[in-house]
Amino acid sequence: MPGHVIRLKKGITMDPLYDISNISLASEGRRKIEWVSQRMPVLNKLYERFKSDGVFKGSTVAVSIHLEAKTAYLCLIIKRLGAEVWATGSNPFSTKDDVCAALAEEGVHVFAHHGATEAEHENELRSLLSSRPQVVLDDGADICTAVHRFPEYGGRLKGISEETTTGVLRLRAIESAGKLRYPAVTVNNAKSKHLFDNRYGTGQSTWTAITHLSNLTVGGKKVVIIGYGWVGLGIATIARGMGAHVIVCEIDPWKALEAHMDGYEVMTMEDAARTGQLFITATGLERVLRLEHIQLMNSGAVIGNAGHSDVEIDVPAIRTAAMSAKEARENVFEYVLPGERKIYLLADGRIVNIAGGMGHPAEIMDMSFSLQLASLHYLLRTPQRKPGVYDLPVDIDELVVREKLMAEGITID
Repeated sequence: MPGHVIRLKKGITMDPLYDISNISLASEGRRKIEWVSQRMPVLNKLYERFKSDGVFKGSTVAVSIHLEAKTAYLCLIIKRLGAEVWATGSNPFSTKDDVCAALAEEGVHVFAHHGATEAEHENELRSLLSSRPQVVLDDGADICTAVHRFPEYGGRLKGISEETTTGVLRLRAIESAGKLRYPAVTVNNAKSKHLFDNRYGTGQSTWTAITHLSNLTVGGKKVVIIGYGWVGLGIATIARGMGAHVIVCEIDPWKALEAHMDGYEVMTMEDAARTGQLFITATGLERVLRLEHIQLMNSGAVIGNAGHSDVEIDVPAIRTAAMSAKEARENVFEYVLPGERKIYLLADGRIVNIAGGMGHPAEIMDMSFSLQLASLHYLLRTPQRKPGVYDLPVDIDELVVREKLMAEGITID
C-alpha cells in the first residue's frame, strides 16, 4: 500500500497515565493494528501531508470512539504527528481490551475496558477530560456532553469534531437549548462520510454481524428497516442484494417516498411488526421499537439495533414483560413473552455491527478517519469560532475523496 505505515513498538512503555484491563494483551492488539494500518492509504497520505507543518505538535487531543484496531491506528497517527492523545471508548461493549493495551504500550493515555458499567464509563470520561484537551474527536457526543457538565475542563477547548448521526442530533439539541459552549464540526455530514461510512460501511458490517451472530439466512426473509437515512439505506441495499424482502418504516415523508421509489415496501411500524421476521433500527432516536410493536411480532422474530446508542429498542420494557430469558447463542438473547412467543435480541440492543461484530471494513474507515484527522487539523490551525454546529468545509471533504480515488487507481476528468 502507498504511503507511510506506522510500525509499532515491541517493548512495553510503562506509562502510569492509563487505566485498562490487561497490558499483557498488547501483542495481540498490535497485530490487529498492523493489519489495518496497511489498508488505510488515505489516512497514511494525510499523515505525510500534515507531518511537516507542526499543527498537531504539542497539542492535547481527546478521543472518544469505538476502541478497536482501526480507531487505534487513527490515535497512533495523531500521536505520531506530535499530539498527546487521551482516549476512551464511546461504547463499552465495542471496546477491545487487547487494542487498548497496544495503545497504552505506545504511550496513548487510555481509560477504557470492555463491558464498563455506566458509572465506570463516567469515570473514564472524567479521566479523559482531566487532560484539558484543545480539540476533541467525539463519537456520539459523549465528551461534548461531559465537558458541558464539567466546564472546568473546557478552558482550552478550541472545538469538537463529531463522527455520528446520533452525536450531531445531540449537538443540535444542546445548541437549540442555547447551551452549546464550543464550536463543533459535523464530520458525519460530510458527503464522503455519510456516503461511504454510513451507507457502505454500516450496510456491509451490520449484515456481517447479524449473519455471524444468528447463523441464519437473509435471502427470502421479510426484513424491516426502521429509518431510511444513510444508514438505513445502506442496510436495505445489502439486504436486497442478499435476497431479502425489504420493508421500510419512516416518519419523514420525503424519506418514506424515497424508499418507495427505491423499490421497497413502506409500512407503519404496527403493520410491519405483524409481518416482519428480522427488524433493524437505524434512526439515532429513542424507543422507536417499543413493547407495543414487539407484542405484535411473530414468534422467532429477530431484532437488532444499528444506531450508535442502545436506546432505539426499548430493552428494559422487553425484560420486564418477558416470562423468561436466556442467552440462546453467544450475544443472542431469547425472551419468552406471554403466549409462548420467542423474541431474539442481538447484542443486547447495542450497536450490532460493533458490539456483535468487527465494525466497518478498514477501507471504509480509512475515509472517515481521514476526515476526522483533517477536521482536527482544521480546528487546531484556524482561529476559534463562536459556539455553534458547523459543517466540515467542502474543500476538506473533496481532499479526502480525491485521495481515495488516487488510492483506488481511478482518474477522472
